[in-house]
Amino acid sequence: MPLIDLANPTRFLALVGRTLPWLAALTALGFLFGLWDVYRAPDDYQQGATVKIMFIHVPSAWLSMFIWGLMSIAALGTLVWRHPLADVAAKAAAPIGAAFTLICLVTGSLWGRPMWGTYWVWDARLTSVLILFLMYLGVIALWRTIDDFSRAARAAAILTLVGAINLPIIKFSVDWWNTLHQPASVLRMAGPSIHPSLLVPLLVMAAAFFLLFATLHLAAMRNEILRRRVATMQILQAQAAPGV
Repeated sequence: MPLIDLANPTRFLALVGRTLPWLAALTALGFLFGLWDVYRAPDDYQQGATVKIMFIHVPSAWLSMFIWGLMSIAALGTLVWRHPLADVAAKAAAPIGAAFTLICLVTGSLWGRPMWGTYWVWDARLTSVLILFLMYLGVIALWRTIDDFSRAARAAAILTLVGAINLPIIKFSVDWWNTLHQPASVLRMAGPSIHPSLLVPLLVMAAAFFLLFATLHLAAMRNEILRRRVATMQILQAQAAPGV
């Protein structure tokens, strides 16, 4: 099927119906292998078993930024290319992105308590991720506040593109400012600085988390398309009712 055909909601729903069960199965397998690898992974010589929070925290952090980037592309699709599914993709992704960002913040606080002696510090990395979470909530609020789909889509798209400025700040904050947060240890020009015994489980868990997002996102997009169809049918029935 050509990609342009996916602009048709009916064909997209058909593809999702065929794909979703396989994605769900792959997600379950990914977490099965990932959790087994995490169980076998050694404790860190300094952090002990606390280091295993990393296997939830890091994939959630990656996803929090990835999802906003995906929403930014969808925002361009809404404002520039008028793609019929762009706003559906953005609206469906926002609550999922907010959930992963919240997981990132909570696990980071739990990890920071034994390492830094406090649950929270107002350094650049933590503050910028908190701002990202608040912007997720802002996008969700826009969608819920504005009843008209097209107006809500444009407003949310503009806010999403403005919020995209925060992504490089999150990524490079540890390089631009002095922070307690450690610098990048996986995506580095010189290669990962993590030992393979911890790196492999981390990558497997990251793949499982990304599969989970893909599964949830497609399911949410399907639900949103169906919800809009029901709303449209209700409007048409109300207009066709006697006396209207």
